[in-house]
Amino acid sequence: MRDIIRSSHSLPDIMRSPETVRELIEWGAHELDKAGLAFGHGTDNAYDEAASLVLSALQLGLTPDAGQLDAPVGIDGINRTRQLVELRITTRKPAAYLTREAWFAGLPFYVDERTLVPRSPLAELVENRFSPWVVADHISRVLDLCTGSGCIACACAVAFPQARVDAADLSADALAVADRNIRRHHMEQRVVAVESDVFSGLKGRHYDIIVSNPPYVPCDVLSGLPAEYHHEPAIGLVAGRDGLDVVLQILGNARHYLDKAGILVVEVGCSQPML
Repeated sequence: MRDIIRSSHSLPDIMRSPETVRELIEWGAHELDKAGLAFGHGTDNAYDEAASLVLSALQLGLTPDAGQLDAPVGIDGINRTRQLVELRITTRKPAAYLTREAWFAGLPFYVDERTLVPRSPLAELVENRFSPWVVADHISRVLDLCTGSGCIACACAVAFPQARVDAADLSADALAVADRNIRRHHMEQRVVAVESDVFSGLKGRHYDIIVSNPPYVPCDVLSGLPAEYHHEPAIGLVAGRDGLDVVLQILGNARHYLDKAGILVVEVGCSQPML
């Protein structure tokens, strides 16, 4: 993204009077960088974060062409952009909570403070249909455990168009967001939001794939994370003293819910060395 948005203008000139979309993005990147923000909720740098805010404020979509980037922006658009960038700086909220949208596995998702911002590296595995561990055409049942926004569940439904997917979560708030995204992608016939504390609400069900991005942050680690992470629901992040409370429940019980050739894929992040 940053290669697209860089212009030939000098940064000081842009700071004085950004007039085009491209200049607004560079201005925003400068402001975000200067504010010392943390990036880790879908972007990893100030340029991409600024691009997401500016393009959202101007309702231009994720991939504007060069003509749109170099088009002049009216005063209303400039003001909307400035307000959104200022909110990002003053509140330290992740950009996705301000724009109400995040992308996962090439799909857009509604997101708010009831769920984590989608950002799991599991997206690559889903897009690759969990190759080489499964025969994609043989997948008929998938479980997304600790679904949050429902992004993994919906992405799995795209990857395996013949499969039914359960999107399970303990949080009723998260399930409301997941259900909204299921409806957004018109997947009501194949993806179902299920209230379940790990496997408690899934008795008798069996799956070809169980995939999960569960809470795995140790209690004492959360306090040291940047302010952006403290806007996310703690229930989606923290899992006991060592971060393994939920992971161990999944590992200990998944065999009862997997078909004979089924696979379990669990993201464990910083807790991996303790397994």
